[in-house]
Amino acid sequence: MQIQENFNLKHFNTFHVSAHARYFAEVSSQEDLIQALDFQQSNNLTFMLIGQGSNLLFKEDYAGLIIELNLRGIEKYDEDDKRIYIRAMGGENWDNFVQYCLQRGYYGLENLSLIPGTVGAAPIQNIGAYGVELSDFLYELDALEISTKTIKTFSKEDCQLSYRHSIFKSELKDQFIISNVSFSLLKEPAVNLSYPALKNALKDIPLEKINPQLLSDTVCKIRRSKLPDPVNIGNAGSFFRNPLINIKQARALQELYADLPVYPYQDLFKVSAAWLIEHTGWKGFRDGDVGVHKEHALVLVNYDKASGAELYELSIRIQASVKEKFGIILEPEVRII
Repeated sequence: MQIQENFNLKHFNTFHVSAHARYFAEVSSQEDLIQALDFQQSNNLTFMLIGQGSNLLFKEDYAGLIIELNLRGIEKYDEDDKRIYIRAMGGENWDNFVQYCLQRGYYGLENLSLIPGTVGAAPIQNIGAYGVELSDFLYELDALEISTKTIKTFSKEDCQLSYRHSIFKSELKDQFIISNVSFSLLKEPAVNLSYPALKNALKDIPLEKINPQLLSDTVCKIRRSKLPDPVNIGNAGSFFRNPLINIKQARALQELYADLPVYPYQDLFKVSAAWLIEHTGWKGFRDGDVGVHKEHALVLVNYDKASGAELYELSIRIQASVKEKFGIILEPEVRII
């Protein structure tokens, strides 16, 4: 393992903003990871772990150590009559893992196709899309406790998963590094068409002909039609979370805005952040090299040479206008550094 100094992170975040880390290390084994942490602790540095930089906005340089987690490997380790138990290392690309499972007849994750990022990052915010959340299929995970450099196993219940949230974003934030994640997947297909846009996209196909691979392909097609490819234009997908509100707020807003998309979520209601942003006039907005994508109001973009600070300032302006008009506070889904 090599520690690099004054490292430009432009190619390690999907916004493609130029920001420098004082130190940078790529780790591909547990031993590398412990060595990097030893360096960080002996030099009294702050540190941050990144996977593929798909959920990050660097608004300034980073004065500590950036560790790129590149742990790889996938294995099936158990099965029963109905389920396959499969373990993936934290540095595996999430969508590659989903396709790996599909190709082998391990079902359940197809609605989560094409979500950017790594397997290790997925449980931290309980990724979800098109009617499915990671929590539906997570079995357990192993994580390195930073203070003791020992591995601890967390059950799904231990992770305290909720909407875009886990224990690793609250009371255990910055205390553990997820090294591998285990999933309990289905042997028999059980397609989930609960999400309206997905159901509508497949409405002309008989239900018996809709298989998990077709479902995955359709999800990918929808995502590509709405979300710009970070290779071509800098972005981190959905910048804000869909806000959760109570029934009183939901009814009051629907009385004023009949077309406002509101969906039940546990004992609350989920509101479309994209709708809120579009209806405050931000969709398609551009100022220099920063803007809001013309096809999806949740996506902030770097058209060329925008700085992280400029993108952050735009996000603040959007939050302020949504709060002023609708009384709702948007929370970033993207991690802002």
